[in-house]
Amino acid sequence: MNNRLAILAVIIVAVFYVFMSSIFVLNERQQAIVLRFGEITRVEREPGLNFKIPTDFIETVQIIDDRILRYELEDLRVQVKGGKFYDVDAFLTYKITDPQKFREGVFGNIGTAEQRIDTRLESALRRVYGLRDFNAALSEQRTEMMREVRDLVESELSAIGLDVVDVRITRTDLTIQVSQQTFERMKAERLAEAAFLRARGQELAQTLRAQANRQAVELVATAQRDADILRGEGEGERNKIFAEAFSKDAEFFEFYRSMQSYRLALQGDGTTMVLSPDSEFFKYFQSDTLGVPAGQ
Repeated sequence: MNNRLAILAVIIVAVFYVFMSSIFVLNERQQAIVLRFGEITRVEREPGLNFKIPTDFIETVQIIDDRILRYELEDLRVQVKGGKFYDVDAFLTYKITDPQKFREGVFGNIGTAEQRIDTRLESALRRVYGLRDFNAALSEQRTEMMREVRDLVESELSAIGLDVVDVRITRTDLTIQVSQQTFERMKAERLAEAAFLRARGQELAQTLRAQANRQAVELVATAQRDADILRGEGEGERNKIFAEAFSKDAEFFEFYRSMQSYRLALQGDGTTMVLSPDSEFFKYFQSDTLGVPAGQ
């Protein structure tokens, strides 16, 4: 009785093992390669329950990822046309679309595949940047550059069953040396521009100053001319008035002129004059009234 139970248990275990080793389950994110003695017999892509020859001695199953995968490349130093350098970060998204080629090319190993991706992506980035000038990577050409990198990488990775979904350049920075050189160049350009603007300002200031000085000289000359004209007219009018006054009363006019001479000659303190009493200058000091000598 015990032997029968033991045999039954062994049979049940064997049947269970055979059944379990003959099935495999795929979800929506997986696909599988079925291998018979190491040779690919078929590829299963549909999710769900699948069957194979029992045990792993004859047929084995290799599960392959069916998702979109991402590989990142960081701090790659690339040289552009002209000899300057950029530090670049980029990433590539891909999907395993041909499991058979993937198995044959890299033995179905993601790590080995990404080594290939790293080499191809780095080579493509260096090639695309090497064809561009220094400023191109920071301009609208960046979209075109990413498309070129994608085309270069895709043609090589398709041989191992990979489909390149997209390539993106996430960072393009100047290296420290180039950044310093660029800063010095920009600084020199700004200083040159500032010196040019200062020179233009000084030139304009000198021009305006010269114009202002010329206008000032012209205004002063015009004012002096007008003043001389007015002064001459005033002198003429005064002389005319004096002449009229002299013609009307010559004695009074002579008296007035003498008073003006006294005022000018005797102004100030301590004025000393040495003259003869009979001098014409003291004519009106010798008379009581106009035209009447003293003592008469």
